[in-house]
Amino acid sequence: MRMITRARLRIWFSVFPVSVMAGVSPFALDPGQSEERTCFQTAEAWSRAGNLRSDVAIVYGIDPGLPKRIATWRDHGYRIHVMTGVAWGNYQDYLYGRFDGINHEDEAQTERNGKKISHGGDVYYMCPGTNYGKFLSVGVQRALDAGAEAIHLEEPEFWVRGGYSEGFKREWKSYYGEDWQPPHSSVDAQWRASKLKYFLYRRALQQVFDHVQEFNRKQGKHVRCYVPTHSLLNYAHWRIVSPESSLARLEGCDGYIAQVWTGTSRTANEYRGKSRERTFETAFLEYGMMQNLVRSTGRRVWYLNDPVEDNPDHDWVDYRRNWESTLTASLFQSDVARYEVSPWPERVFAGKYPRQARREEREGIPADYATELQTVMNAMHDMNQKRVEWDCGTSGIGVLASDSLMFQRGEPVSGDPHFGEFYGMAMPLLKRGTPVMPLQLENVTIPKYLDGLRVLLISYQGQKPLTPEVHEALAQWVKRGGALVFVDDDTDPYNRVREWWNTGRNSYATPREHLFAQLGLDKQPSIGTGESVRVGKGWVTWLRQSPSSLARATDGDVRLVETVKKTAARVGVKWRETNYLLLRRGPYVVAAGLDESTSDSPKELQGKFVNLFDPELRVTQRVVLSPGSRYLLLDLNAAGSKGPKVLASAGRALEQPGKRGALNVVVEGVGETRGLLLVRSQKTPKTVRLDGQPHTDFTFSPEEKVLHVRFPLRTQPQQIEFEF
Repeated sequence: MRMITRARLRIWFSVFPVSVMAGVSPFALDPGQSEERTCFQTAEAWSRAGNLRSDVAIVYGIDPGLPKRIATWRDHGYRIHVMTGVAWGNYQDYLYGRFDGINHEDEAQTERNGKKISHGGDVYYMCPGTNYGKFLSVGVQRALDAGAEAIHLEEPEFWVRGGYSEGFKREWKSYYGEDWQPPHSSVDAQWRASKLKYFLYRRALQQVFDHVQEFNRKQGKHVRCYVPTHSLLNYAHWRIVSPESSLARLEGCDGYIAQVWTGTSRTANEYRGKSRERTFETAFLEYGMMQNLVRSTGRRVWYLNDPVEDNPDHDWVDYRRNWESTLTASLFQSDVARYEVSPWPERVFAGKYPRQARREEREGIPADYATELQTVMNAMHDMNQKRVEWDCGTSGIGVLASDSLMFQRGEPVSGDPHFGEFYGMAMPLLKRGTPVMPLQLENVTIPKYLDGLRVLLISYQGQKPLTPEVHEALAQWVKRGGALVFVDDDTDPYNRVREWWNTGRNSYATPREHLFAQLGLDKQPSIGTGESVRVGKGWVTWLRQSPSSLARATDGDVRLVETVKKTAARVGVKWRETNYLLLRRGPYVVAAGLDESTSDSPKELQGKFVNLFDPELRVTQRVVLSPGSRYLLLDLNAAGSKGPKVLASAGRALEQPGKRGALNVVVEGVGETRGLLLVRSQKTPKTVRLDGQPHTDFTFSPEEKVLHVRFPLRTQPQQIEFEF
């Protein structure tokens, strides 16, 4: 683990004398804090249960009490961001006209039967009119005045079942220059309704971004703007429209938080004809989708993890198992090394579950889970590693997904309820140990976006290309030596919506025909299903089946994989299948055993490892990747340094300068939880002191050369001193 050098800390402590340091958390002097490696969001003031010791506290809400809440976190050494909802919130001042004198109740998202879509009471999901962004800007100004370093506008969401309010009808007339059509009346009306919803939240966000940028210009500051959002895959599956990839093109958008967690990833999907929860695999694909949303753009993304979830009716066993699955899935995406380690930490460390049980039967967080969480959260500061190596199935394979996946999810033709349009292509590869990459179709025109990809899968069942430019980019990629597998039977009724491929100078029956024309192929090439044709230095294969039909079939995965395997061989890809995923990130090994895979025979790892999911941080020489297993391992043989050095910690740990032959560490975390240090050491210490007092709760392993030190965590910094 990368720790702070004694030399640098000696300089800081000489600059910040004891009189100054007495009122400042030493964690605020961690130079890595400026990298904002970890964060969490909270609607509360600082508390024992919320003291996760991340780099950033994202304070939620833009109400009048915001400045006071911010002050409590800043006083404890946190960098300050502010988050508020874009689609919904306690925005009754806008709703009832107290903001601008105009009643905006008719801007609430409304279903076909006239029912307003609510987040609870009169907190409605909004169809944002032109004044809505102005209203949000007034609240955001409160955060700017309080010194927020970044603004997060979360979840720009328009439900597919909405689109019937008077406000939406006005926006339709303004945007299309024609009278509103009920979205359920035709596939063309549904498509156009979704495109309008997509535009409206992009407009609202741009209004707020513009306000922040104007503030920056006037004040000479650089307050950043981010959008916390679910993945494209989840929004499409849940039947929600959100701007997604187009946000990266807005002026002033600095990036995203990928809101992926148990609640999204446990949504059932279909594979080999069976519908069930596949939390790990779904999370892997969701995080991958968000990683490749910013691929080659230079924008920042954090990955959300949630140790509980929004549903309070599960027990701690369920929460823990699924958190380990989603956390592991996030760590496989090695281009991202920033994390929101928890939303609402107070509900994690102070909540009691399951809520549906009788009050006396509800339980607070188990002590070992609290320790495990803080160990992993501390390790997540250290994930920006140069060494990244896969050891599992075939690499270099991607599946293309368009934002328009969200446009085909409503009546009269609402798509596969199990979202087989995407999972029918991605799941068979992932289940064979392939770290398949979900790729944003809209981004293929970005230079170098497809670098490293050898095989791409695409279908226009359930989605359509939003511009013809993506086809030119794909064609050039194939001609340079790529292999494209087109999985489609041309039967999607949305092929007939009014769009660029069948209007103006274009008269293609499907967008697939336009793509094939760019590839130099006939509209209906004379190749059999699953057969390939050479295009330049590359190859194109057409599997004339819908991805959803493959997901429903018991052997659909075999048909897809055999097609991809043959196509990959044509461009020199060496095929490999495994029943596990394994990635090395510096000294860390991220691993997962897969069920529904090639076999149940487990993979074994030999070496000297510490499982960071083990609250005791025990050293093991053998790790078995059985189906369903999840691991975040610290490889002691790759951790370097003979010591003394902190290798892992339950609680945030910083090394401090000290005399030769000694190790001084400051530790802080969630109050009234169990702390643990794992220290590399060649010998047992002569003395261990906790805040100046002798401490005896430690063990030394001469075989493994590690020291385990146990102590109660506090919400104030504690000094642990080792003499050797």
